[in-house]
Amino acid sequence: MNTLFARITYIFDPLHNVYEHEKVHRKISVALVFLFLCSLAVIELRRQGLLPQFLTSLVPDNHFYAVHAAFTVILVLEVISLIFVLPCSFSRSLGKQFEILSLILIRNAFKELSYFGEPLAYEGNVDKILHILASGFGALLIFALLGVYYKVQRRGEEDTRNIDLYGFVASKKAISLLLLVSFVGMGGYSMYQTLVGIEHPDFIHGFYTQLILTDILIILVSQCFHPSAKMMFRNSGYALSTLMIRLALVAPVYVNVLLGSAAMLFAILLTLASQHLFQERRQ
Repeated sequence: MNTLFARITYIFDPLHNVYEHEKVHRKISVALVFLFLCSLAVIELRRQGLLPQFLTSLVPDNHFYAVHAAFTVILVLEVISLIFVLPCSFSRSLGKQFEILSLILIRNAFKELSYFGEPLAYEGNVDKILHILASGFGALLIFALLGVYYKVQRRGEEDTRNIDLYGFVASKKAISLLLLVSFVGMGGYSMYQTLVGIEHPDFIHGFYTQLILTDILIILVSQCFHPSAKMMFRNSGYALSTLMIRLALVAPVYVNVLLGSAAMLFAILLTLASQHLFQERRQ
């Protein structure tokens, strides 16, 4: 078994180190700027009727789609970071998911701009403006609560006594590798559907369903290494927060903010309660 764990670690760790390397992040940032500028240029060519006919149907005629595309790429990169964070603690991976939820709300706010005409006008767009305000303030609220969540996380440590940490972490790395393969496959298929003109839902939403199932799997795996009713309840509660996030992604405007905020508050209260229980156990 240790040989299998070693092979999994041998595959996962180099991938993680390469992706999180500062030079890689710098190159990605430069590529993102280039993508944004190219998107603006291509959209302008489309508006001027200078694109070939086969590209005209694929390229939107609203410049704000470039903003939406840029934030979509940022979101994809953050999801990949989340996959690499999964082998860490439940609390850290959940925090990353809340970061992604705040980014999704920000992206939704910018997405509303693509429904405006050019130049921007207030008349006839009141509903869209209200949606932008709801998504923007919702993202701000979740981001602020995330600061509270991280602060209470630093007040205590998880009870990791008598755990085969190497085996447990290696098992989570194996799950993360499978999840990464699935995410790349879903993203590739979504891109293919876009290029051929097939309408399809946002694959990020579908991927969150996989995250819920993955959290349940990790809970069951953790029981193999450290059976504990308290750890089971805490980890299951974090998985429930993930479910609330998934519901927020498919909920209509205004309701998604309420669900996201409820998930955030639930995670904070669960953290405080579980830390109190773990402290009592140590005494």
